[in-house]
Amino acid sequence: MPDQMYDICILGCGPAGLSAAINAKIRNKEIIVLGTEICSPPLHKAQKIDNYPGFYGITGEDLLAKFLEHALAMKIRIHHSKVELINADGDGTFNLLIEGGVLNSRSIIIATGIPYKPTLPREEAYLGKGLGYCATCDGPLYRNKDVVIIAHDAEGEMEANYMAGICSRVYYLPLYKDWGQLDAKITLVQDRPAGIIGDEYVKGLELKGGTVINADGLFVLGGETAPDRIISGLEILENHIQVDHEQKTNIPGVYAAGDCTGKPYQIAKSVGEGQVAGLNASKYANPQE
Repeated sequence: MPDQMYDICILGCGPAGLSAAINAKIRNKEIIVLGTEICSPPLHKAQKIDNYPGFYGITGEDLLAKFLEHALAMKIRIHHSKVELINADGDGTFNLLIEGGVLNSRSIIIATGIPYKPTLPREEAYLGKGLGYCATCDGPLYRNKDVVIIAHDAEGEMEANYMAGICSRVYYLPLYKDWGQLDAKITLVQDRPAGIIGDEYVKGLELKGGTVINADGLFVLGGETAPDRIISGLEILENHIQVDHEQKTNIPGVYAAGDCTGKPYQIAKSVGEGQVAGLNASKYANPQE
């Protein structure tokens, strides 16, 4: 997988991402879809959907299952990998850093859903100044130091266990239930984060209960879906990716579709934008066709 050149790499496996994948697959494009274990949690949790044609009264979980069944029938696989960074190569293609390697693609479709909202006040001010979104990426900077890890989902446990092997102390604050196996050296914190302690750089974390944890580094994991953090120069307005009627962003070869492009946050909009993005990314990847 890492050595192959794909025509399109699709970030997200919700309605927009799957629609883009299906339409690109029909055009015989080499695609890869990167997504989470549960594609589109907001749709998965919907109790009843009445405004998607042909599926009146269906639950979100069942509708998502239909989408996934369609994709599977077309031999579209979803790889449960998270993109940490995207760089444009000199030849007009893209390199995507994921856990365990690098992917290569001629075009990108971003379909990551509702934009990321900061977990902490003034989070942006500390980004790169002791605050990060990938512990395994920045871990060596905190060797023999104290760090706090705030995790939105169980994927943070792997990164916490990695950090426990190189840091003096790791505090783990899960924002989800039923956490799993943590390294014995990790200090589990069962509280909610209130704010960052620091001046120019992070010095710790204040908790809702009033406790202050002194630390050299702070990581927020699992909630960081803001695309402009992984692809430099992407135009964002009011927390949404700016696109034209062809779902093009301001970066050639990069398209976006679905909730990440703005309201209304509706399934029909996402599916339609995904189709448009899939068609146009296909043309971009192979302009001679």
